[in-house]
Amino acid sequence: MSELRPDLEAIAKVVPVGARVLDIGCGDGALLAALRDTRQVAGRGIELSGANVAQAVARGLSVVQGDADTDLGDYPDDAFDMVILSDALQAMRRPAVVLDELLRIGKHALVSFPNFAHWRVRASLVFGGRMPVTRTLPVAWYETPNIHLCSVDDFRALTDARGIVVERALFLSGSSEVRALPNLRAERALFVLRRV
Repeated sequence: MSELRPDLEAIAKVVPVGARVLDIGCGDGALLAALRDTRQVAGRGIELSGANVAQAVARGLSVVQGDADTDLGDYPDDAFDMVILSDALQAMRRPAVVLDELLRIGKHALVSFPNFAHWRVRASLVFGGRMPVTRTLPVAWYETPNIHLCSVDDFRALTDARGIVVERALFLSGSSEVRALPNLRAERALFVLRRV
């Protein structure tokens, strides 16, 4: 799994062997392929980009073209053991509703996102006066798909407000785990969630 992005590698380690998994915004299917090959998961994917769907299908994966903002209602309750939303929550039109849907169709949800409160992002805004371009936010503001950037603390407040249980949280800077001051020091956050 070494070719995976660090947060995807961390996700792959959390997914139980043999789990039924839905990867929303699965891109070219790199994570699903790794989970199939190393964790023997029964994986499915949803992806907005037709080109990415074609790449995922070429890997032998079951991926359909769809939009998480509108298409998750088509899935029945508890259809999956784990639903993954990696680096896509910030691009959703209604992230809180999508979060509820993840926990309706999956027993657990695994959500990762770039931390907009990371010190480099703060410094870029404070000292540079411009929207940050970092390794976790690599696209200029006028081209980014991100419309709801949040911090680690923002996400915790959202889960608290919706009565969602955080089973596990992992914070990364590059491929290193961050244990202290994650809202300031983590570039990426990964949360394993479940309903009460």
